[in-house]
Amino acid sequence: MNRLFLVRPSTEYEQQVMAYKDEMLQNGDSFDGCAGLDEVGSYTDWMDFENRLKKKGWVPSAVFLAVRAEDNKVVGVIDYRRPLTPFLLQYGGNIGYSILPSERKKGYATEMLALLLPICKEYGEEKVLLTCNKANQASKRAIIKNGGVLENEVCGEHGVIERYWIKL
Repeated sequence: MNRLFLVRPSTEYEQQVMAYKDEMLQNGDSFDGCAGLDEVGSYTDWMDFENRLKKKGWVPSAVFLAVRAEDNKVVGVIDYRRPLTPFLLQYGGNIGYSILPSERKKGYATEMLALLLPICKEYGEEKVLLTCNKANQASKRAIIKNGGVLENEVCGEHGVIERYWIKL
């Protein structure tokens, strides 16, 4: 571990985040945990989280970039959402994340989730909800490795969603 660190988005990472967006789009990936990165035209627009998310009726998100320490490369994006709306409670959870397609299968999701959990505790959470599509084995492993306990499964728009709680 300790290959990654979490940082708030800043202009230092603008080019990398926009390249992240391009790679995710080219790969046809979902932008989980990216606070609407796929819906903006510029980094400046994306970084206006509070106003942009509020206009969409979304809850506030604390957004972090997962940066690889050895080369300062953004390999993932993770967000912590609160409070849980009925939709988030059922399908989305407190935390969403994604890993750059070219950086997957390296254990980064597990590590960045482990880095975010103490931050959630600092916000006053005693437990957090994470969800994933039942077919997403990589996400399921990351959640379970961080103490996730399956509560149940629900049918969602994109298939069966597994709901996990992690006690902090």
